[in-house]
Amino acid sequence: MSFTIYPAIDIRGGKCVRLYQGDYAQETVYGESPLEVAKKWVAEGAKWLHLVDLDGAKAGEPVHADLVSAIAQEVDVPVQIGGGIRTEKDIYRYVEGGVSRIILGTAAIENRGFVEKSLRLYGKQIAIGLDCRRGYVATRGWLETTDLKAVDLAKELAALGAGTFIYTDISRDGTLSGPNVEEIVGLARATGKQVIASGGVSTTADLLALAQFAAEGVSGAIVGKALYTGAVQLSAALRRMQEEV
Repeated sequence: MSFTIYPAIDIRGGKCVRLYQGDYAQETVYGESPLEVAKKWVAEGAKWLHLVDLDGAKAGEPVHADLVSAIAQEVDVPVQIGGGIRTEKDIYRYVEGGVSRIILGTAAIENRGFVEKSLRLYGKQIAIGLDCRRGYVATRGWLETTDLKAVDLAKELAALGAGTFIYTDISRDGTLSGPNVEEIVGLARATGKQVIASGGVSTTADLLALAQFAAEGVSGAIVGKALYTGAVQLSAALRRMQEEV
């Protein structure tokens, strides 16, 4: 199985930003135009892009759907989007706008019927975002933590047809402290499905550590702050992954 690096483009107020541990009060702006940022990562070799509508996650409905669709249509690689997607209409709008994969997060906990129907209608175009603190799922833009274990939820949803999970360790997001490899690999093994790692990637060595488990289902990693600070050079990282994975 191949391993994909997903540059993250988090959108808030129409700009490309990064938050520290999901804290909306700790924001750094890295680009006035998310579209230009998207084009930059594609030019450096990205094969996928990971977009997040931060305003949408907080509002509980898409806020930047038009901007996301514009990006999807302008770049020649597939994009995935998460943040505030709670209805079938939201999914349809994104799919029609050219988005390749829709990430359901809060809805996976709060509206199981909707998730079941979405998986039935859209199949592989649906990914489940598991945003976790100490192994427990958080919802509503990471503002609330549930008493539901990520691995238990993932097993239930895998049985309903979910084939891709995005595991974010909130305590590591934006911290450059390294990914939670143990929990990510554990989730892949427990579900037998694809898991994309998110949160904490700080070096190309972190990516290589995750890619060692590609055969077990760890299919990629989302990289945000490390790319924006230059700690990871995308083109160089992609070359190393090609040589060593």
